[in-house]
Amino acid sequence: MLTRRLVLLGGAAALASCSAPQTSSPPDLIAQRQFAGPGPRVLTLYTMRSISNDSGAHTALLIDAPSQRIMFDPAGSFRHSFVAERNDVLFGMTPEVEAYYVSYHARETFYVIAQTIPVSDAVAERAATLALTNGPVPQAFCARATSGILRALPGFERLPSTFSPNRLSDAFGALPGVTTREWRENDPDNKALALAEIEMQMR
Repeated sequence: MLTRRLVLLGGAAALASCSAPQTSSPPDLIAQRQFAGPGPRVLTLYTMRSISNDSGAHTALLIDAPSQRIMFDPAGSFRHSFVAERNDVLFGMTPEVEAYYVSYHARETFYVIAQTIPVSDAVAERAATLALTNGPVPQAFCARATSGILRALPGFERLPSTFSPNRLSDAFGALPGVTTREWRENDPDNKALALAEIEMQMR
């Protein structure tokens, strides 16, 4: 079992009646935190599942576009001083920060599945644009918002429009070229403690 101290480094928009509040870091912090990786260009679907019954608890989408590497984390709870946010989009997603994001969610009660598929520069940029313009997502709409973005991309149109993280994960995993990784850790089920530990390690 991994612990957080041994971390692996390695749209449908919501209806107006149930929209979430707008949130944003200062523009200068967003600009400062932007990070563009060297490629290859990929989309990685993250699904957090319960260890007790395998039910899907959360969905997020890492977008490695030529312009920048961002995480679409609809209604997510990951916060960090090294990460800027605007309406459920996390900026500054270096591979190290991505590893901490995974470790934050993997604990004694949940495990994390990452499903990665290579895409063209154009598809990655389109996904980034859709995430940046999606707006804030209400609780329980994470899979629905993520599936909406994916279904608007060439080659992903047949994915289901769904509220179920597991249904989206199963359909995404059936696409040709997808590779899958899984993380399990034995940390206590305490996200506040996890964030405090991550802050200490990154400083």
